[in-house]
Amino acid sequence: MADDVIIGGDGEHVLRVRFNRPDKKNAITTAMYDAMADALEAAERDRSVRAVVFLGGAGCFTAGNDLNDFRERPPSDAASPAFRFIKALARATVPLIAAVDGVAIGIGTTMLLHCDVVLASDRARFQMPFVNLGLVPEAGSTYLLPKMLGHARAADLVLRAEPFDAATALALGFVTEICPAAEIEATAHAIARDIAAKPPAAMRRTKALLKSDQAAVEARIDAEVAEYAERLASAELKEAVAAFLEKRAADFSTID
Repeated sequence: MADDVIIGGDGEHVLRVRFNRPDKKNAITTAMYDAMADALEAAERDRSVRAVVFLGGAGCFTAGNDLNDFRERPPSDAASPAFRFIKALARATVPLIAAVDGVAIGIGTTMLLHCDVVLASDRARFQMPFVNLGLVPEAGSTYLLPKMLGHARAADLVLRAEPFDAATALALGFVTEICPAAEIEATAHAIARDIAAKPPAAMRRTKALLKSDQAAVEARIDAEVAEYAERLASAELKEAVAAFLEKRAADFSTID
């Protein structure tokens, strides 16, 4: 796992978190969630960290959960690594920046709702396919998306679960700006360094004021965790995952 997620500082008060499983489309494992949750929790205690940048690789941010790992070690409660990571995102007072090049699926999309600056490359594609897998959305997205987009647009994204491109994401206010793929990481680092150079306490306090509905977000995350854990035992999930791994269409026609 050591190289599956690369976490390190740049000497300018910026912490970088990079998904690094290109052969698996940067799919996230339990061990990766643990490492990222630890890093974010440590960043909250370390006042020398003044910005965090999430990165993927060329053409792929992350394809979401690693389904094989997911089947073997499903998140069962709020203490599970995946949900620890989500809570750490939601509670972060340090500014979070994401540079999304290529696909961002599942948690790769919902985690962006907790980021303060989201850059998308011109080839970025987003998707929240939770219902397709017999699951419910997570990361507080069922609260944050309607708040951001209104009910109808939020419902369209999570109920139809279709992919959407960077231009659509920008129009919805989902991302901050679109960058050429070749420039996105440099742009993200420049923004992070600019933020890190500003008064750090004022920056964190301002972010806290912007996130004044923190209690509501965490309450919804907890509600989603309970629903998600219940869905993990469903026949729908078993069929959806089996169909994905067997490269066939899922059949829910005999499931109530």
